[in-house]
Amino acid sequence: MTDRRPLVPAAERAALVGVVTGAARRADAEHSLEELRGLAAAAGATVVLTTVQERARPDPATFIGRGKVLSLAAACKEADINLVICDNELTPTQLRHLEDALERKVLDRTQLILDIFARRARTREGKRQVELAQLKYLLPRLVGSAEALSKLGGGIGTRGPGETKLETDRRRIRTRIDVLQREIDQVRQRRSQLRERREKKSVPTVALVGYTNAGKTTLFNRLTGENAVASDALFVTLDPLVRQIRLPDSRELLLSDTVGFIDRLPHALVAAFRATLEEVVEAELILHVIDASNAEPVVLVFNKVDALGREERRRLRETHDDALFISARTGDGVDKLLRRVTEALGLDTRRVTVAFDSEDAADRQRMARLYRLAKVVSHVTTDGRAVIEADVPRRLMERVLQQPGVRGAR
Repeated sequence: MTDRRPLVPAAERAALVGVVTGAARRADAEHSLEELRGLAAAAGATVVLTTVQERARPDPATFIGRGKVLSLAAACKEADINLVICDNELTPTQLRHLEDALERKVLDRTQLILDIFARRARTREGKRQVELAQLKYLLPRLVGSAEALSKLGGGIGTRGPGETKLETDRRRIRTRIDVLQREIDQVRQRRSQLRERREKKSVPTVALVGYTNAGKTTLFNRLTGENAVASDALFVTLDPLVRQIRLPDSRELLLSDTVGFIDRLPHALVAAFRATLEEVVEAELILHVIDASNAEPVVLVFNKVDALGREERRRLRETHDDALFISARTGDGVDKLLRRVTEALGLDTRRVTVAFDSEDAADRQRMARLYRLAKVVSHVTTDGRAVIEADVPRRLMERVLQQPGVRGAR
C-alpha cells in the first residue's frame, strides 16, 4: 500500500557566521549570534555550527576573507550543512561570491528576518507590508546575469535569459512596490479615521511595546481575556491587535499589542511597518514590557525638555520621578545623566585601605591586581609591610574585598 501522506521537509542544517570589526567587542558579536540562533530556529533551521572571525574590516568580496571561506567550506562539508547565515547584511557581490565558493545557500541577517516575517504575517495588511520590504531588499540585488538572478529564487514573473528580461523584472518590481505603497497608505488612512473616531469617544489607547519575546502578548491576553497566540518563538505577533478592556472602576480603554523588536531590525522593514508603528505613536500611554530574566539596567531619559513649558515639565517629573530630563541641545541635565550612568555601571568609587606582606609572592600579585583595578592614593611600606589606600570602582569592590588584608573601607 502506497503511503500518500505529505512529506515534511527536513529542517535545514545551518552554520552561523559573525564578524568582529573595528572597535566592536567579541562579547557583543557572540550575543548577536545567540540572537541569530533564535532567529534561525524561528525560521525552521537547525544550527549545527557557529563561528566568529575578527577582522579589521569586512572583506569586500566575500565578507569573511578567502582563508575563512575555505575553512568554512570544509566545515560545512564535514557537518553536512546546507545553509550559511551571516550575522550582517551582505552586499550583492559578497552574497554571490560566498554562494559560489561555499556551494551552498547563503542568507544574511536581513533575508532571514524577512523570511520569518513572511511566514508569520496573517492579515492582508501584514502580508502587504512584508512583501513591500522584501521587494525593496530584492530590487538593488537584481544585477549581473540571469544565472545570478536565478539564485535569488521566487522573483516576479517567470525567469528568462538576458538583460532584457532582467530589466522587465525590475520594472515589474517597481510597479508592484508602487501598488503596495498605495495600498499601505490606504491602510494608514483607515487607521487614522479609526483613531479619530476613538478620540471622539474619548477612549484612551495604551500600547504594549518591547523586545520580541518579552511577554507582551501574554500580558495582552491577561488584560483583555483574549487568546492571541503567545510563544517563546520570535516574531509571533506581526499584525497589531487592538482590544477594549474595562478597568476596575468600570472605565474603558483600548490596549494595543505590537510587533516586537530586535537589534538591527532592517530599515526596509521598519519603514514597511509604519502603519503598525503609528499605533504606538498615537497612544496616550506606552507600556514598555521588559523580560526581567534577561534585562540590563534601564535609565529612562526624556530629551528636548527645553521645548516644554514649566508646567509640562512639572507634570512629566511627577509622572516619572525616577527618570532623567535633559536637553542634548542646551546641555541641561547632561551632568546628572553622566552621574546616573556612573552609578548604574558601578563606576563610582569607594576608598579602601589594604595591607600586604611585601615579602610574600601571592601578596605581591594582589598588590599588582589592586593597581590594575583601582586608583592608588597612597602606598606606604614599613618593615616589609605595605599599606595601600585606593579608590576602587563599586562594581569591582567584591573582587577587592576578597583579598586578605583589607582593613577597612569607607
